[in-house]
Amino acid sequence: MGSLDYDLKEILTMKEPLLFKNRINTNSQTAIVGANLCPIQSLDYEVIENDLFKQDWRSRTKLENYQYLVLKWTLTFLIGLGTGLIGFLNNLAVENIAGFKLLLTHNLMLEHKYFQAFAAYTGCNIVLAAAAAALCAYIAPAAAGSGIPEVKAYLNGIDAPSILAWSTLFVKIFGSIFGVAAGFVVGKEGPMVHTGACIAYLLGQGGSHKYGLTWKCLRYFKNDRDQRDLITCGAAAGVAAAFRAPVGGVLFALEEAASWWRNALLWRTFFTTTVVVVVLRGFIDYCRGGNCGLFGKGGLIMFDVNSARPTYTVPDLVAIIFLGIIGGALGSMHNFFVDKVLRTYSIINKNGASFKILLAITVSLLTSCCSFGLPWLSQCIPCTAHQPVPYQCPTRGGSANYKNFQCLPTEYNDLASLFFNTNDDAIRNLLRSGTEKEFHLSTLFLFFVAIYCLGIITYGIAVPSGLFIPVILAGASYGRLTGTLLAPVVNLDVGLFALLGAASFLGGTMRMTVSLCVILLELTNNLLMLPWVMLVLLISKSVADCFNEGVYDQIVKMKGLPYLEAHAEPYMRNLVAGDIVSAGQLVKFSGIEKVGNIVHTLKMNRHNGFPVIDEPPYSDASELFGLALRSHMLVLLKQKKFTKQRTKTGPEIMRTFEVNDFAKAAGSGKGMELEELNITDEEMEMYVDLHPITNTSPYTVVDTTPLSKAVVLFRELGLRHLCVVPKKSRMLPIVGILTRHDFMLERIRKLHPRVVETPE
Repeated sequence: MGSLDYDLKEILTMKEPLLFKNRINTNSQTAIVGANLCPIQSLDYEVIENDLFKQDWRSRTKLENYQYLVLKWTLTFLIGLGTGLIGFLNNLAVENIAGFKLLLTHNLMLEHKYFQAFAAYTGCNIVLAAAAAALCAYIAPAAAGSGIPEVKAYLNGIDAPSILAWSTLFVKIFGSIFGVAAGFVVGKEGPMVHTGACIAYLLGQGGSHKYGLTWKCLRYFKNDRDQRDLITCGAAAGVAAAFRAPVGGVLFALEEAASWWRNALLWRTFFTTTVVVVVLRGFIDYCRGGNCGLFGKGGLIMFDVNSARPTYTVPDLVAIIFLGIIGGALGSMHNFFVDKVLRTYSIINKNGASFKILLAITVSLLTSCCSFGLPWLSQCIPCTAHQPVPYQCPTRGGSANYKNFQCLPTEYNDLASLFFNTNDDAIRNLLRSGTEKEFHLSTLFLFFVAIYCLGIITYGIAVPSGLFIPVILAGASYGRLTGTLLAPVVNLDVGLFALLGAASFLGGTMRMTVSLCVILLELTNNLLMLPWVMLVLLISKSVADCFNEGVYDQIVKMKGLPYLEAHAEPYMRNLVAGDIVSAGQLVKFSGIEKVGNIVHTLKMNRHNGFPVIDEPPYSDASELFGLALRSHMLVLLKQKKFTKQRTKTGPEIMRTFEVNDFAKAAGSGKGMELEELNITDEEMEMYVDLHPITNTSPYTVVDTTPLSKAVVLFRELGLRHLCVVPKKSRMLPIVGILTRHDFMLERIRKLHPRVVETPE
């Protein structure tokens, strides 16, 4: 069995910045959460079929089963409702805060107070950036970044501290609002996925034992299996709320987030995203009356701005293949630089909260200088250059295509029309059809370079930040640039090229296909583009896969989260389960064990599962009775159901306890610790019966099972412990226990370096 005690040397080594020696986390019991190294645990999706569980299952009435079913659907409804409301309020706050900042700057520009305009614009951005960074640095470091890698890891069976806590939800909401309104090249879409997952987790927990706030009716959901399903619904709801793409949200959860899927979960995620989109639809109608602040529409994303019909000609096909290749290359290069930037920022962030805030302010100042300074390099374009003359050219405040900036009253600045809008409105301007002459080639190129670079250096600062919008912005700009250059030989509208450019860059960066395709079609309401979007996504993903992994997979590995892939690695075919476990490290208990032995064992190691062995006279021969969990034994010890003689006390324990007494701790309350027990020396010499709390049917494999089969079984069943039993009779009925740690490359490389290094 792989030791679950922390390797002190490895932990101390991990305190070095990730940049040094291209370091990654090599200890699968620790991972980086925020900027801190934290211990992690595995989740257990196995049904613990002990005597208490069986008694509870047999005693459940039809009414209780019906109550469980109703509560499950009620929770999915509440997840959708809560995520939809937060998504709307998030957009509303961003649009109003950013709108106030942009209108203030615009009014000062009209009065030719350019220095004051720059000071106001930069000052607002710095204050908002500092507020977002302070929330992350002091309240919830786990809220920094996108949150999608953490949600993906949780759904794979990895539990890291605070990633779904109340404080993380609070900071994710307000930090995202401040960060996006501050003008950072970030999106609120990734944080919305994390927000939806937090809402689902907290609703399912039913409150907190720590603060005495619990709902008894939700006791059924205090297990990892139901939590997993609820969080999957929350992740799908987050995408639906961010993009107003309900089907895309379901497919995102299926393709990218979830590691386990079934038809019943498909129904519930679809129901959740339906609730989200109905809530958003209602608020959209309300906002059309001008009740949602400065920008009128409330910022709810819907890039339904392109009415051009796509064409399908050979030149168009060649151009789109070229666009897909470029998108794949740019996407893989983007991931490479993001990895380097994250490693570099880890050096700064490890120095404390003040350095995190200082880094965010520095990036904010650089972004403000680019956004305000680069439009001065662009030439002013007369409104009469467009026939017919566009409505409200130049724009007098608000969000639109034609920003006046420093130009004459009858002219507009095309680069300012992209920089001096919210990111959502800039994307609308790039995707708009019938505006071939709106942007110069130099403008599109300069905007692409700026957004591409700013997006890379911004991701990794201590603010909630998503990657979707920066990637869409950069992709749409180079897509429109490509369409403008190829306009003499192709028939596609430049706005459609912008859409395909965004799709290619998304495919090259995130390596998703089906979900991205549907999200983009739902965003643009243009089903006729389906063949081209599918083609460009397939090409860009194929090209990018030749160089590196998707950005979320890279971040999961860099943080040291022990993620298990759906397939076994080739070197695992050369090993068997018995090669990994070690009988010398096996810790076991008898069915009726001395209390002192249990307390000493729990104190000396951090194992979470222990085999229970029955020996004569309680069985004909030494046999594996089952597996007892650490948390269950602590509950049993606290009640002190001990005997002076080694006798079975199962019936008495069954009368004393209910299955809910062993439920997972709720909310922010932690599970019971060994230090909470108050056991006397006399009680240490007594005995306790472990049979009632022992899982009598743990999953097992024989020691000759190929490791490739064992890892697939472990992942597909969502196990925390996999017992390895001998194929031939031995003195002990068990060889060891496989945990997630044992399947990690670093662990196997230490045990069998030659096997791992064998060419595949």
